[in-house]
Amino acid sequence: MISAIEKLQPLKTANPISADEIKNIDAGGENLFADIFRTAIDGVKETDAEKTQAEYLLATGQLDNPAALTIASTKYEMSVELLVQIRNKALDAYSELTRINL
Repeated sequence: MISAIEKLQPLKTANPISADEIKNIDAGGENLFADIFRTAIDGVKETDAEKTQAEYLLATGQLDNPAALTIASTKYEMSVELLVQIRNKALDAYSELTRINL
């Protein structure tokens, strides 16, 4: 018998920024970017720790679900890719700002 397909649950829920919060960001805009960048770095550290733990469990024969290592590795790769993309966008924005003639 075929079982019903269940909905996928999001890995993490995103909290959108409200219009009021955007208006309140004056000179604190640099802190917003720093927080985003710091969150991306923390995400890489967390997913790396998960991947390393799954690799250790697999190597010691304690990993019950071998797919857990694949999932942890994929999450790590995606978090690194996100961090690299954020860095690239920041560098592009900085390059554009340096080209502005005042």
